[in-house]
Amino acid sequence: MAVRRSFAIEDKNINSTSTIVASKPENYSDIDLTLDTKPSGDIFKKTDAAAVKQSIRTILLTNYGEKPFDFFFGANLNSYLFELNDPSYTKEIQKDVKLAIQNYEPRAEVLDVQVNNNIDANDLKITVQFRIISTEEVVVLTTSLTRIK
Repeated sequence: MAVRRSFAIEDKNINSTSTIVASKPENYSDIDLTLDTKPSGDIFKKTDAAAVKQSIRTILLTNYGEKPFDFFFGANLNSYLFELNDPSYTKEIQKDVKLAIQNYEPRAEVLDVQVNNNIDANDLKITVQFRIISTEEVVVLTTSLTRIK
């Protein structure tokens, strides 16, 4: 969990050892996008690493122009499904994934992006390894895009 620290200085002496430190944990939570409901009728929610992972998956699977009023939201990965298999596209995909996560998901820091382009199956498999900022937890997300014939 993220820790935000607020300092209270007694007697207005910053160099004194009587500093009181209070911390409040920061939890991440989002609604579950499957919209499954509990028996009570409430929607399930995702917390901490699951919430960030769901957010990154949404960013990766969103194409430019799909989100109203924010044309460049997403990683626009579907556009690469119709390109020729070229090593330079792998580097472009890695760059686009890192940039999209950096711009739209401040709760995560990208550590590694792996791209596996399977031409015969018209499939693009992307594996992202990232660190949750608040907990330093390392999470691996694998998603694949497939061109429908």
